[in-house]
Amino acid sequence: MKTFAMGGIHPEENKISTSAAIEQMPLPKQVVVLMNQHLGAPATPVVAKGDKVKVGQLIGKAEAFMCANVHSPVSGTVNKVDVCKDPFGMAKPAIYIDVEGDEWEESIDRRPEIKRECNLEPKQIVDKLKEMGIVGLGGATFPAHIKYSIPEGKKAEYLIINAVECEPYLTSDHRVMLEHAEEICIGISILRKALGVPNAYVGIENNKPDCIAKMRETATKFEGIIVEPLKMKYPQGAEKQLINAITGRKVPSGKLPIDVGCVVSNVGTTFAVYEAVQKNKPLIENILTVTGKHLPSQHNYQVRIGISYADIIKQAMGELPATTGKVISGGPMMGKAMCNLDAPTVKGASSVLVIDEDEATRARETACIRCGKCMQACPMGLEPYLFSSLVRNGRIEEAGEHNILDCIECGCCFFSCPANKPLLDEIRLGKNKMRAILAAKKK
Repeated sequence: MKTFAMGGIHPEENKISTSAAIEQMPLPKQVVVLMNQHLGAPATPVVAKGDKVKVGQLIGKAEAFMCANVHSPVSGTVNKVDVCKDPFGMAKPAIYIDVEGDEWEESIDRRPEIKRECNLEPKQIVDKLKEMGIVGLGGATFPAHIKYSIPEGKKAEYLIINAVECEPYLTSDHRVMLEHAEEICIGISILRKALGVPNAYVGIENNKPDCIAKMRETATKFEGIIVEPLKMKYPQGAEKQLINAITGRKVPSGKLPIDVGCVVSNVGTTFAVYEAVQKNKPLIENILTVTGKHLPSQHNYQVRIGISYADIIKQAMGELPATTGKVISGGPMMGKAMCNLDAPTVKGASSVLVIDEDEATRARETACIRCGKCMQACPMGLEPYLFSSLVRNGRIEEAGEHNILDCIECGCCFFSCPANKPLLDEIRLGKNKMRAILAAKKK
């Protein structure tokens, strides 16, 4: 069975919310919509205090090249245009909207019937993705219209749909495949048309046999959709590792997937593409897993963007368990602990993971003995122990020479380290400092 060639680990799956069907999250009294919910520059607000808005109305316009439109997830009145602290305490531009009813833009098709035929030309498809503010929902939130605008001199040969969901605990992609397989396949066909590729490959790890069966059965009604079961190995959902698993190709250091003829789209993004192109629906909500070993119940919610994490927690469990150690946005490997639960959700939010104090407590750090386990686990073939030493000693440019920026921050090194060294923390710090050095040199 296919998998990527180098490194990888096998953390405990903990997919305890798999059987939780998608539920609609109730609307709160107010939402806060951040203007930079995507990679790149923040969108420019096009509404002001006192303006009335409808669900799906444009409220933030993409004016920079690397940017994405932002639409209102609710109907009501703009309370203010201000700043808001995100889940990690960073102040960002935002629009506060007081919720009044649930009135949608008339142009959005809310009928439950599935729309199968797409008559748009490739450029029209890309333009629609830009108009609807579609971004990648696999983590990086890369604006979709840029990804599907192939640069001159490049050619897309493979469209790869990332349905791996290898991060422990997360099950939102799993539920989307079970409940919206046909819409996903229509979205895949639309992206195939936009790229002009003959086939699309849907990579699913073999711990999801129900998804593999459902997607294979549905794919038989469509041309050029091939479902590829993959061997379980983390971080198979990382873009470069998934490309290697399915095509055997390797993305060189500093290059992008299109440099080896590949375009990768998350399965949730593909569902959003269907809704954007076929239903004229902007990206105003996503599927979010609420999970944890000590919670009374598990959930997968369809959440309007801008609802606070505090509101989600209140709906799912009333209040956090007294023994809670951390609340993580994302999974335990690549997610980040939140310090501000009053912060709003964004387009790329994937989960609320509640872990107990015992799980959240790190083991005591001891001396590195150069055992090499971090190198063996690294799927990028890097030397994490070396980065740790260089960053601790301020030798950032030397770390850059050893390709610290190639790190995908998967956490395999930290997971594998018998000395419990905070390798991922140090590498993230080193990458940020290296980017600052490069930016200063450009100026």
